[in-house]
Amino acid sequence: MIGPVTSVPVVRVRAGHLMTENDRVASEEPLELRIHGRPFAVIMRTPGADRELAAGFLLAERVLRSADDLGTIERCLDSSSNHAANVINVTMAGGLDERVEAALTSQRRVTTTASCGMCGRLTIDSLRTDATPLPSDTRVSPSVIAGLPTQLNREQAIFAKTGGLHAAGLFTLDGRLDAMAEDVGRHNAVDKVVGRKLMVDTLPLPASVLFVSGRTSFEIVQKALFAGIPIVAAVSAPSSLAINLALEMRITLIGFVRDNGFNIYSHPERIV
Repeated sequence: MIGPVTSVPVVRVRAGHLMTENDRVASEEPLELRIHGRPFAVIMRTPGADRELAAGFLLAERVLRSADDLGTIERCLDSSSNHAANVINVTMAGGLDERVEAALTSQRRVTTTASCGMCGRLTIDSLRTDATPLPSDTRVSPSVIAGLPTQLNREQAIFAKTGGLHAAGLFTLDGRLDAMAEDVGRHNAVDKVVGRKLMVDTLPLPASVLFVSGRTSFEIVQKALFAGIPIVAAVSAPSSLAINLALEMRITLIGFVRDNGFNIYSHPERIV
């Protein structure tokens, strides 16, 4: 199985001189996700934490609602396949046959890209019937938020080697890093950290802050909502739809966390 880092030849140009050397780049491989042995989605991801990725992705897709729904997550054991290492099969707990069938029937059978995941498969209108606004009693200090980029960057071992990965981190309200993951897609990185918590049955996460590298899209906020995370922060900007969802579902959305400052786009009452 390919690792998270791949060595490739590169021609470096420095001061007009060409040099052929080896470089390290972030790996990107397709992961086929099956439910009860039947294809559900193909996720372009960085290999590593594949079981957590599958769990987090299925939570966001509402196939899983809690750890009680999860039976097993296993890598494909078909030794005759050259791609067995890139296939994960999920079985659901008993009594969920109708939900499994509905998921397999309604899913779009597309490849989810590293840049946009499922790209707005759910709308805010549909979320109104599937989720409720989060409690608003969580509080965190501005200094904790301002310190998140430095802490997350310190733990990005693969990014340090390649310069080509996003990261997501779960932090406690006093700024301690609880879990993190790296991936070519920031959506995948979020799924990996949320999936890890789902698999040990510690959702929801009302006393956590989700911090991501890059921008914040609708789907990042959606994943936080289903994990019960009330505060989402990012190095870059949120989209308009992400802001609308955060306002509707009572999530504090923060952007441009850099240079000891940031912008709060929704529910600033949690930052005190």
